[in-house]
Amino acid sequence: MTETDTETDAETVQPPAFEQHALRGRFNAAFFHAMDPVLQRSLQPHKDRVFADLPGTVVEIGSGVGANLRYLPSGGTLVAVEPNRYMHDGLAAAAREHGIHLDLRARVAEDTGLAAGSVDTVISSLVLCTVRQPEAVLAEIRRILRPGGTFRFVEHVEAAPRTPTRAAQRLCRRPWAWTFEGCSCERDLEGAVRAAGFADVDVERYRIHTPFLPFNTQIAGVARA
Repeated sequence: MTETDTETDAETVQPPAFEQHALRGRFNAAFFHAMDPVLQRSLQPHKDRVFADLPGTVVEIGSGVGANLRYLPSGGTLVAVEPNRYMHDGLAAAAREHGIHLDLRARVAEDTGLAAGSVDTVISSLVLCTVRQPEAVLAEIRRILRPGGTFRFVEHVEAAPRTPTRAAQRLCRRPWAWTFEGCSCERDLEGAVRAAGFADVDVERYRIHTPFLPFNTQIAGVARA
């Protein structure tokens, strides 16, 4: 993706598929800002691996308040697809702090508005659990990636059947989804990525240890178009 490909109006109108909830939007912006050091300690080894050597321009779906800006080279460009407008101020401030040019697009991940075959790298972390249609998002990522481009991801996923973690995921699924803007604890995202038609998929499964038991089963990987 070239610099001219990224130019856009930061106030792009949100497509109607995303329903903004003011209370949850503000809560999630504050929560993820406050929890960034904790999440970074847990996820850093896996992010260090899959987000290593990012190019100068990166597309991120669900950029939130900028947790992954630290992985972009200074002076680089983040094309941020982030529909929650309550995240935008924190994201912009973090981009300034890290010396990153921010191209902010207030759109849903199913419809990025980017040209087909225009992107070298797409990243996501803790996002595919929240989107309404993971398969549609993965299809959109494949559409915008050039041949040989990479989708790099860190996500939390469903636990193995008949385990305490899976039981906790099932027990918490409704209040968890309401609190975290639709986030599902029970998605087989590894299966979804493998079925999305990428040329090659490399996935690491692992477990982190936090009090948020439904969140502790994770994957990190790279899919190549």
